[in-house]
Amino acid sequence: MRLKVPPVLVTMIFGGLMYLLDRFLPVGEFDFFGRKELAWVLFGLGVLIAIIAVAQFAFKRTTVDPLNPKKATQLVTSGLYNYSRNPMYLAMLLVLLAFGLKLGNAFNTLLAAGFVYWMNYFQIKPEEEVLLEKFGKDYTLYCKLTRRWF
Repeated sequence: MRLKVPPVLVTMIFGGLMYLLDRFLPVGEFDFFGRKELAWVLFGLGVLIAIIAVAQFAFKRTTVDPLNPKKATQLVTSGLYNYSRNPMYLAMLLVLLAFGLKLGNAFNTLLAAGFVYWMNYFQIKPEEEVLLEKFGKDYTLYCKLTRRWF
């Protein structure tokens, strides 16, 4: 792996940056009818997706440790993983988007995009290299059939 930063910590760092941006940037504030409700929906959806995704790994008795993908014993491709290769990271993104909506600063979308870039480059691509080495053709086929995020 290129970096050994837990994805949950990365999410918290980007959330902190969102807070700081909202607090100190004097422009970009927005509001619309249902903004807070939409934030709660995205937050709830993110938490639900995270719980289901982790439960699927537990059901298959494989590791959820993102820093050691070599410990994976099985390739999980059913359930949520039939629609997204990374529903746990998608859940983190939804939580960040919800937080950005709660804060109400349009520039937080740039930080959410930065989170996606960070995760793709520093977390997902190194994981994919390990999983390709470990699961070979099965993983290649899975990648062809299933999108990385959604």
